[in-house]
Amino acid sequence: MRTAYSVETVRNAERELMARLPEGALMQRAAAGLAAACAQVLARVAGRVYGSRVVLLVGSGDNGGDALYAGARLARRGAGVTAVLLAPDRAHGGGLTALRRAGGRVAEGGPAGSAEELIARADLVLDGIVGIGGSGGLRKEAGPLADAAARSRAAVVAVDLPSGVDADTGRVRGDVVRADLTVTFGTHKPGLLIDPAREYAGSVRLVDIGLPLPGEAAELEALQHPDVARLLPVPAGESDKYRRGVVGIAAGSARYPGAAVLAVAGALRGGAGAVRYVGPAGDAVIARFPETLVSDQGPKRAGRVQAWVVGPGAGDDAATVAQVLAAEVPVLIDADGLRLADADAVRARTAPTLMTPHAGEAAALLGVGREEVEAARLDSVRELAARYGATVLLKGSTTLVARAKGGPVRVNATGTSWLATAGSGDVLSGLAGSLLAAGLSAVDAGSVGAYLHGLAGRFAAEGAPAGAHDVAAAIPRAWRDVRGD
Repeated sequence: MRTAYSVETVRNAERELMARLPEGALMQRAAAGLAAACAQVLARVAGRVYGSRVVLLVGSGDNGGDALYAGARLARRGAGVTAVLLAPDRAHGGGLTALRRAGGRVAEGGPAGSAEELIARADLVLDGIVGIGGSGGLRKEAGPLADAAARSRAAVVAVDLPSGVDADTGRVRGDVVRADLTVTFGTHKPGLLIDPAREYAGSVRLVDIGLPLPGEAAELEALQHPDVARLLPVPAGESDKYRRGVVGIAAGSARYPGAAVLAVAGALRGGAGAVRYVGPAGDAVIARFPETLVSDQGPKRAGRVQAWVVGPGAGDDAATVAQVLAAEVPVLIDADGLRLADADAVRARTAPTLMTPHAGEAAALLGVGREEVEAARLDSVRELAARYGATVLLKGSTTLVARAKGGPVRVNATGTSWLATAGSGDVLSGLAGSLLAAGLSAVDAGSVGAYLHGLAGRFAAEGAPAGAHDVAAAIPRAWRDVRGD
């Protein structure tokens, strides 16, 4: 499992490790890993390190020192390395000395455009302007350099984190360096895994520098294939449909029958033994999926289920939502159900509850603008989970799953922009609801469902448009891929 830690936790771990190491040893570890990554990039973009042109954008903090020491290593391998100092009086002294001794140079004075001209001719630009303690976007003098790097043909490598993004939250408040590769040290930082900051990080490479990080202090968790494989429900020899779990789907309306069909499609591929459908779209559901158990007598009389999904395409059917919330089994609330659910009824539930809003729905529940949720996804999902006493899956370019009682937030590592299509969320609600019925906890059902859904979206699209029904059809392939079958 990939984890991410807050700036405070990283700083504490750095201090603890530095107290046990010779002075400067930790920075040298970071610089060695950074230089190795840059050498690989140069081999790809310039054909070799020797004779390539490298520009270092150097701020006043330790990130600037990392960049200078890495630049010195590249200079010793024959690269032409030039450092642009944004704070000459506060640049890392040891790093500057090492760079000059290795044959690198420092851009001194000259016309205002000289640094931008250096960037325009570079093969690689190393962003060491601001470290993990920075926030609020780039300062005025750094903005033109970030723009020049974005316009250039150079590969841009960020030191630890793209300068200008908020390491702890993923917020972006102003000019930011856009990297092709971010080389981060010791652990991932939350901003590298959460949009909008993630968009600026490019590919992320983790360099292990030996930080003593306490597992319980992680801010984020990102499941990987082996983690998901361990959580997938697999029937035993004595299993029947009830032992595997039965999921109830209360969805659809005369206006939106397709939402019911798509939620059932996701549920049938989610690992439960059977799907019971309740709602006005029974004919459409049974025509597409004859194995579905269809009832028109409401959730209370539908028969035994181990979990409910309520809300996709439900229109204004508040009575059905209320009946489902009163059930003493896990419940997933999506789409119209989020609008119709009584907040006090959600908080009063004793069985697990999983809410799955997109940014617009989350904004309505929080009473803020959509843009505020999208700018602060981590804060928003935590606030929703705390306010409703429920596990919350916030859908979007970065899907996050927050527990009701706090702890690490799960961030989904799969997906594709092609999943931004009508009905995709209905498939996810059915899939995650089926995992709930199969016995997974709310946080596991949400994060495993998002993982499989994102992977299925990649398989369904493969670089071209795909519909929600294509995503549902690709779930078995995603399942097999995770299990290595």
